[in-house]
Amino acid sequence: MIKIKFPDGNFKEFSQGTTIEQIAGSISSGLRKQSVAGYVNGELFDLNRPILEDAEIKIITKKDQEAFEVLNHSAAHLLAQAVKRIYPNAKFGVGPAIREGFYYDIDAGEIIKEEDLIKIEKMMKRISQEQTPITRRELPKDEALAFFKDDKYKVELISDLPEGEIISLYTQGEFTDLCRGGHIGSTKNIRFFKLLSLAGAYWRGDSNREQLQRIYGTAWFNEDDLKRHIKVLAERKERDHRKLGKELKIFELSYDAGQGLALWLPNGYTVRKVLEDYVYKLERKAGYQHISTPALGTKRLYEISGHWSHYRDNMFPVMERDGETFVLRPMSCPHHMIVYKSDLRSYRDLPIRYAEIVTQHRYEASGSLSGLERVRAMTLTDAHLFVREDQIKKEVLDAYNLILKAIKDLELEIEYVELALRDKSKDKFHDDDKLWDTAEKLLKELLAEENIEYTEMKGEAAFYGPKIDIQVRTAMGHVITMSTVQLDFLLPERFDLTYIGSDGEKHRPVVIHRGLISTWERLMSILLEQYKGAFPTWLAPIQIKLIPVSLDAHTSYAKNLNDLFIDYDLRSELDLREEKLGYKIRDAQTNKIPYQLVVGDNEVGSNLVTYRKFGKKEQTTVTVDEFINMVQKEIISKGH
Repeated sequence: MIKIKFPDGNFKEFSQGTTIEQIAGSISSGLRKQSVAGYVNGELFDLNRPILEDAEIKIITKKDQEAFEVLNHSAAHLLAQAVKRIYPNAKFGVGPAIREGFYYDIDAGEIIKEEDLIKIEKMMKRISQEQTPITRRELPKDEALAFFKDDKYKVELISDLPEGEIISLYTQGEFTDLCRGGHIGSTKNIRFFKLLSLAGAYWRGDSNREQLQRIYGTAWFNEDDLKRHIKVLAERKERDHRKLGKELKIFELSYDAGQGLALWLPNGYTVRKVLEDYVYKLERKAGYQHISTPALGTKRLYEISGHWSHYRDNMFPVMERDGETFVLRPMSCPHHMIVYKSDLRSYRDLPIRYAEIVTQHRYEASGSLSGLERVRAMTLTDAHLFVREDQIKKEVLDAYNLILKAIKDLELEIEYVELALRDKSKDKFHDDDKLWDTAEKLLKELLAEENIEYTEMKGEAAFYGPKIDIQVRTAMGHVITMSTVQLDFLLPERFDLTYIGSDGEKHRPVVIHRGLISTWERLMSILLEQYKGAFPTWLAPIQIKLIPVSLDAHTSYAKNLNDLFIDYDLRSELDLREEKLGYKIRDAQTNKIPYQLVVGDNEVGSNLVTYRKFGKKEQTTVTVDEFINMVQKEIISKGH
């Protein structure tokens, strides 16, 4: 017999080899039906894995998030088994559960097409109906290597495991997979699923390795939840920034112009310019000074900063001219160090806050490029603050609050805050323990003092210091780093930055790196999806579309209105095309223009306008002054 301790502290005896499913059934039939897996002494156990010794357990039921992960992990194995039946020569990479489903990386020996997903899904359903148990066994490393000798991907994964580590295999019917577990007990428990898409994926994320095919899918515990999720995915597809960007003429990506190099079309550039003006004014109010630095830098500049040794693989190749070696700028901080060093500084001058709208270039593998989300040329508002040590907390907090304001104005929501720290076991970080301890202590104290909840991320710091990263969830369900505040004691040392203190001696400033709202490219992708292309009035590329009912009778008044609106800095446009009125109105709706003004006999000579707001059917007639005041107030308030 073995003793099982439950989360409430109670003990109960069971026969050795009892499973989670049997323990749940001993409590109630309802709990047995709801159970999916369990934790045994903190280790995730399958539903049917025997418990061989005294243990503390926690039963995972369908209402727990872990249950969704277990189900989708099992669904990934179901997918692999189905693929193996259809493509007998298939070999498999990795197949994890992810936030909303699962994927598996597959080398099928031939190309799997989108239309093939239907037959794979049908095979998965057949295997589910076979109600095959999913069972675990453990092997020593040499036997595991022998078992998978015909699958080079599994052999590589097993070979990389440390000696003595338990290697577990899971079998369902004729199919066996390498896996840590846990699983849901039987293929009969995987009933409601959908294969979603195909993509390419380099083996182990290395662009120099084999390219596999990644099949994405999702699994749920009931049909209603599956249908609800499919509906959400369809909604997201309508929000896809690549689709909206093309429809609304925001940006263009051209192979001839270069992969990952976005071309901003007139509508896109207008939105970008509005954002630049917004940020410029926000930073000016916060005491920032704006500068401009070159798109090129010498190799020596990045050797001094340390970026060359850490990031040269992500830089474009060097250019040799007249005895100098140049690279396209991958980041602006070294340039900003030089700007600081251009003058003698006093303790009274600090803090100095430099900001720049800067374009940076980083080489991203072609397989990782994705619309505006991941590009090779990116523009952002980048800032570096040069402060005394006694100013650090205030300046970091002020930068953090500036980020919060920008995120609020853009109607985005923070998912969580990360504190990225050094991992001493990794050699990518500079090795001054005193500087690291000081920097990490300061940020932890600040977050605690301001009652800011955060998650520690060991090993995710910049090579020169710890950072606070603000994570935002997009309308597409992605969590991305939107903003960052980084503490840096290293670059001032490397560039020999100083200021004269109140004691008349030289002292080192501390640098705070601050990224406000990501890059314009990634921000545009987020905002397109957030607003589904219907930008709020303050951001809309065209705010007002004027449509004369008759080109002969009403154009003159419409043109006068258009000129007046432009004088008030409203982005107005006149539609004088030889098209039917209904077509023009529908076109303005299709292009999601906030205000459409139809100009007819009622408006001409009466100082009136009749407008229709995007997304609404009713029309409203007001005086011209009332309309201008209304739109201006909406712009100033950012629609809040």
